[in-house]
Amino acid sequence: MRTSSLESPHTHGRWRRVGSAAVTVAALALAGLGTAAHASAVTPTVPTPVSTKTIAAAVARAHVQYTRQCGDTPKKGYAACHALRVTSGTTAFQEEQAAKKGVAPLTVKPNAASDSPTGYGPSDLQSAYGLASAASSSGSGRTIAIVDAYDDPNAESDLAAYRSNYGLSDCTSSNGCFTKVAQDGSANLPTADSGWAGEISLDLDMASAICPNCNITLVEANSSSMDDLGTAVNEAVSLGATSVSNSYGGSEDSTDTTYDSEYFNHPGVAITVSAGDSGYGAEYPATSQYVTAVGGTSLSTSSDSRGWSESVWNTSSTEGTGSGCSAYDPKPSWQTDTGCSNRMEADVSAVADPATGVSVYDTYGTSSSWNTYGGTSASSPIIAGVYALAGSPGSGDYPAQYPYGKAGTSALNDVTSGSNGTCDTDYFCTAGTGYDGPTGWGTPEGVSAFSAG
Repeated sequence: MRTSSLESPHTHGRWRRVGSAAVTVAALALAGLGTAAHASAVTPTVPTPVSTKTIAAAVARAHVQYTRQCGDTPKKGYAACHALRVTSGTTAFQEEQAAKKGVAPLTVKPNAASDSPTGYGPSDLQSAYGLASAASSSGSGRTIAIVDAYDDPNAESDLAAYRSNYGLSDCTSSNGCFTKVAQDGSANLPTADSGWAGEISLDLDMASAICPNCNITLVEANSSSMDDLGTAVNEAVSLGATSVSNSYGGSEDSTDTTYDSEYFNHPGVAITVSAGDSGYGAEYPATSQYVTAVGGTSLSTSSDSRGWSESVWNTSSTEGTGSGCSAYDPKPSWQTDTGCSNRMEADVSAVADPATGVSVYDTYGTSSSWNTYGGTSASSPIIAGVYALAGSPGSGDYPAQYPYGKAGTSALNDVTSGSNGTCDTDYFCTAGTGYDGPTGWGTPEGVSAFSAG
């Protein structure tokens, strides 16, 4: 059995370091011990003394630790999956659930892997992106394909457990909803891999969360080489998928345009690709001129009319959503930003921050069945699901162009805050009104920005 080596955990805080006083206030707020400084602008009150031990515990719980599910940066011609598995800490979902129950977040068990969900589920995601109505009424007869490397032996049973927990209809091989094949379409599946199995579970669960009425085809490549993964993409299209999600990537190379023509040039099919998890910098195949490049956001509840807020996902200069100007791939005709003469990444975005991550059910090679995941591996299948809800693309269309036709409208949630690194051209790495590299034109608000109509 081939298993992936996992990197050392990474730590992510939902607050930036802005001085010890701010950290203390944030910690106190998390612990339910905040001062009354905001209650009155006229008469400040004296804060209740809190021990340094309590503050330290609150600060620690305000962070999550996570690991890269598929290991280190891949060698030339290969890709790594973009799944990030939370290993400890309290997630946004846990904190929000504690608040609803009137429980101080300090008492929440700081472990995001457990026997019950610890991240956002289908109703949360559908609410955040205005998809509840479409998810209920649309998707029947349409197929989302998931392309990943290696085999997840528990893929079908884990998917069944996820869907059962959230009250989604059965999606099994026996009822024709779920299909798993090798890259050549056969039942001769590749070697099992515990790292990619987590990626597979994440992808299947997110496709289910967004389009519960869709059929799902899992195509497993023999390896993580671009040739094998690309062959699996071709097979997914040949099997009739109208949305194909790819949650992997690697460094750009001068040979990428060859991969474009061989594997990703499929008009009439929405091919989504993760933008990457290493912060500012372009990745392939997200920079393919034929795909929808999907960036990542941090997602949390809000008191505004939408009920949710988003910013660019960024943990550090090397951890966050990818973006950038391709060194090799030409600019598609529908992309109109002026700072990059080649293909610009990304087009749209969805939740990817592990600290505001999604619940995933995975039992292959894990110590706990429920885990919280992040990374742009989550955002790619989410957007693939939105395309599926929106209907079949035009036969000659590249669906990546659809959001551009709705740019600046209420069909997309414009993400205007945050950055994923340092760059010479501001919008390449910094969010702002309108188009920017880290989040593209924004996140879905319903399906109209992803429809041919």
